[in-house]
Amino acid sequence: MSFLNTINGWRTKVFVWIGLPVIAAIGLMLSVTDLAPTWEAKNGGGTPGTFTAVHEDCGRRNCEWRGTFVADQGGARRADVILYDAPDGLAVGATAPARDTSARAGVFSTTGGSTYLLVTGLALAGVAALVAWVWIIVRAIRNRRRGKQPAAPPASFAPSL
Repeated sequence: MSFLNTINGWRTKVFVWIGLPVIAAIGLMLSVTDLAPTWEAKNGGGTPGTFTAVHEDCGRRNCEWRGTFVADQGGARRADVILYDAPDGLAVGATAPARDTSARAGVFSTTGGSTYLLVTGLALAGVAALVAWVWIIVRAIRNRRRGKQPAAPPASFAPSL
């Protein structure tokens, strides 16, 4: 029995035709620009500098520090950036060593953290959803084409008289 033949409930159809593309789009849009910068920061790359905490934004589940980053050499400055993987005990006006790897919204603490795992997970989920969705579409098209072909007459093994 084909996988596509089991796609008959409305919940499954909604997941396959709406859910998978949405998961793919969200996963890829949120991760594609920051995947390389997070891994570069994890491996110690980027421009070293100092992050100065200006204010903390807290949501339901987490808080993030926003502030200013100034590079150690050259004095390049980025204002209103997030400090990913911020160290515990950071306060308004405090500084922390950080690395700028050209991430879209922020810089990374040199103490390390797990942001690279989150971004990698989002990217993998997006790619997996996209591959599954494309595979299902291709299979549906093939099955539909097979169904339109005229059936060959059955072979008869009965003796002729």
